[in-house]
Amino acid sequence: MTTTREHTYTAGKLGLAEILATLTGSGQAPLRFTAYDGSSAGPEDAVLGLDLLTPRGTTYLATAPGELGLARAYISGDLEARGVHPGDPYELLKMMAERLDFKRPSPRLLASIVRSIGVQHLVPVAPPPQEALPRWRRITEGFRHSKTRDAEAIHHHYDVSNTFYEWVLGPSMTYTCAVYPHPDATLEEAQENKYRLIFDKLRLQPGDRLLDVGCGWGGMVRYAARRGIRAIGATLSAEQAKWAQKAIAEEGLADLAEVRHCDYRDVPESGFDAVSSIGLTEHIGVKNYPSYFGFLKSKLRTGGLLLNHCITRHNNRSTFRGGDFTDRYVFPDGELTGSGRVITEIQEVGFEVLHTENFRHHYAMTLRDWCRNLVEHWDEAVAEVGLPTAKIWGLYMAASRVGFEQNKIQLHHVLASKVDQRGNDSLPLRPWWQP
Repeated sequence: MTTTREHTYTAGKLGLAEILATLTGSGQAPLRFTAYDGSSAGPEDAVLGLDLLTPRGTTYLATAPGELGLARAYISGDLEARGVHPGDPYELLKMMAERLDFKRPSPRLLASIVRSIGVQHLVPVAPPPQEALPRWRRITEGFRHSKTRDAEAIHHHYDVSNTFYEWVLGPSMTYTCAVYPHPDATLEEAQENKYRLIFDKLRLQPGDRLLDVGCGWGGMVRYAARRGIRAIGATLSAEQAKWAQKAIAEEGLADLAEVRHCDYRDVPESGFDAVSSIGLTEHIGVKNYPSYFGFLKSKLRTGGLLLNHCITRHNNRSTFRGGDFTDRYVFPDGELTGSGRVITEIQEVGFEVLHTENFRHHYAMTLRDWCRNLVEHWDEAVAEVGLPTAKIWGLYMAASRVGFEQNKIQLHHVLASKVDQRGNDSLPLRPWWQP
C-alpha cells in the first residue's frame, strides 16, 4: 500500500485534492481524495475517500470550511463519497471521526489555498434548496421556540413524506430510539419492546388516561389503547397526525385513542394518570425546560407518572445546539444538554425523580437498522423525495450512529412522580417493571 500522499499539481500550487484533504484535516488517515482538476491525494488502494467533481463544490468548501461546506457539496452532488452507499455512509464517517481533525487552516496555509483555488471561488453561491435559514435569519418565523417557529421546525423535519418514513422506519413508524431485548432482535421487536418498557414504567392499567406529547405517528398512543388505556397524542406535524388517525381507525381504536394536530401546549385536558414525552424534549429549548416540565406536571393527577425519553449530551457543562449540518438540514433549533440538567429541571418543578437509565448503545443499533432500511429501499426513496433529501437522511443517520457509539450523545429515560405535599405517591417498592 502507498503510505505517502500522491499529488499531481504544479509546483508551488496546491491541487484541489490536496486542498480537500487539508480542509477535512485528513492527517495520515487511509483515505483517497480526487478532484476534477486531475489531482489526487492519499493511498491509491484506499477503499474510502472523497471525490470533488465540480467548481461549485470548491466554492462550497472555500466559503464554508468545515462540515457545512462539505455537506453542501455532498448534498448538491458536487462531492461524492467513495466506498460507501449514500444511504449508509457510516464506515467513511466513522473513519473521519476517528482519524480526522477539523481544525481551521493556519493563516499561511489558508493564503496558499486561496492562491491555489482563485478568488472566483470565494464568492458564495446559493446553498442547496433543502437548507434551512441560518439561526439569525429565522426570526422571520418567530422567536426561538415560539409556537409558530416550532411548527415550522417540525414541518421542516417531519413532513417529508409518510411513504418515505415507512420505508426507513419500518412498520412501527417509530422515529425514536428502540430498546433491543437482545443483540439479535429485529428493529420491530426492539420498538415494540420500547413501548412495552415505557408502558410498564408508567404503571398503566385499563381505564387509565395517558397524554403523549410530541406523539409522532401515534405508536405509543396505539400501543396503550390496545391495552385499554384512553390515550391522547399531540403532534405539530400535519402529516403525522393524518397518518396516525388513519392507523387508529384501521385498528378499531377510535373509542380510546386520538392524535391531534396541535401544539402540546394547546391540550386543554388534565388529570391524566401518566404523561409520556418520547423525543420531544430535544425540540423544546433548554431555557424552556422549567415551563415545559411545569406544564407536564399540571396535566397529571397527584400520584401520576412522567416518562421523559430524550437525546442528551455526555456532560452537563453547556447547551449544544447542533452542528451546522444538523441545524440547517435536519433539526432546526434543536438543543441538547446532559441528563443531569434534565433531571435537575424535572426536580425543580416539584417532581420526584424515581429512575433514570441510558440507552445510547440502543440508539446506535436503531440508526444502524434505519440506514439498512434506507439502503434496501434506496431507489424508491429517491423517487419519492429526491436524491438530495435521501442523501441528507443517510448522512444524518450514519453520523448520529457514530455520535452515539463514541459517546458524544446519549439517550436517557427519566421516570418521575407527581407526589403530594407530604411526598405520598402510593407507589410500590421500585422497580415494578422488567428491564
